[in-house]
Amino acid sequence: PTLDDMNDRLDAPEIHDGIRDEGGKLTLEIYKCRKPIIAAINGAAVGIGATMTCAMDIRLASEKARIGFVFNKIGIVPEACSSWFLPRIVGLPKSLELCFTGDIIDGAEAKDIGFVTNVLPAEELLNEAYALARRIAKHSPVALALTRQMLYRNSAKGHPLEAHKIDSLGMFYQSIADGKEGVSAFLEKRPAEYKQKCSTDMPSFYPWEY
Repeated sequence: PTLDDMNDRLDAPEIHDGIRDEGGKLTLEIYKCRKPIIAAINGAAVGIGATMTCAMDIRLASEKARIGFVFNKIGIVPEACSSWFLPRIVGLPKSLELCFTGDIIDGAEAKDIGFVTNVLPAEELLNEAYALARRIAKHSPVALALTRQMLYRNSAKGHPLEAHKIDSLGMFYQSIADGKEGVSAFLEKRPAEYKQKCSTDMPSFYPWEY
């Protein structure tokens, strides 16, 4: 297979089933997801166990976590689109170090480099992940879905004007939908009751081009 095959026949059965890495198929679906995704890493996350979490939005780890990008050690290369995600999380120099050495890092080092946001005792990990999910779930599902895609896609653009175009459309559509309820709830000092669903009520400009 050639790069032309990947560009022109990506979904042809012989490419889709015979060439494309399974982790990449998974992380591309995670990338397209309209809901925030939280990873709770408890134990070994090596190889695909590490790269699949790169596509998730928030990563928590327990004190038992061991994370490694060990591909070069066994003569292969990183997969699951991690060469796109990992440098956006920890920066290019640290990504190169992690991949070149294949070192296994613990939760504390993962937090130090920004790969995870918090390290907890193993028995508290899932409770913290669920508590964080509940906090996020109180917000507008459509606003969350748009924000998720805006941050991923706009941060990869070459000029802030591209972000401005999408920000403006997002603000316009949300201000005549869930945004009205959000402002009213804030002024009235009550919990918001959002009606929009990300499965049915995404604005017409979504999804925009990569």
